[in-house]
Amino acid sequence: MKYTYDTEFHEDGETIDFISIGIVNMDTGEEFYAVSNEFNTRRVANNNWLMDNVMSSIPHSQFIVTDADGYPFVRDIYVDPAVGRSKAEIAAQIKAFIGADRKPELWAWYSAYDHVCLAQLWGKMIDLPEQIPMFTNDIKTLLREVERRNGRSGVVMPKQPEGLHNALEDARHNVVRYNYLMELLDAKK
Repeated sequence: MKYTYDTEFHEDGETIDFISIGIVNMDTGEEFYAVSNEFNTRRVANNNWLMDNVMSSIPHSQFIVTDADGYPFVRDIYVDPAVGRSKAEIAAQIKAFIGADRKPELWAWYSAYDHVCLAQLWGKMIDLPEQIPMFTNDIKTLLREVERRNGRSGVVMPKQPEGLHNALEDARHNVVRYNYLMELLDAKK
């Protein structure tokens, strides 16, 4: 079984703090989406890019205060309890979604941080359940292979129509990217 996925996270060069994950089973079309309630909400609240691009699709409330000049700013955010789950819950649900009898093939776009986020749901990489691979294939590598076989760079990739930086929407678009690149590779055989 092939799965494509995407994660959203806060990173500062030392820490990768998991926010959400979207997974699509490329064989069946089944989907999984989860939002953590354990990330450092205050740090995310103070990151304009994450607030504008990631948190805009995650139900949350804001704790707003005013500064000394009377200007409001977001001090903290709270993920809606109806959607937020612990990392342990998310890990168990991913394990159930993939299934105990499967050895999946995982794919992501620029997959390095995504794999770290996925693996850290169980703790250290060595703690990954047996059915979760210790690596994720990179769709970006497929793009490089297409460009290598064509003898040129600059292959125009399909644009994501909506939902950019929502983990599930991005995982869905990863299916589009993967299929597009595989068609180009197959055409060169």
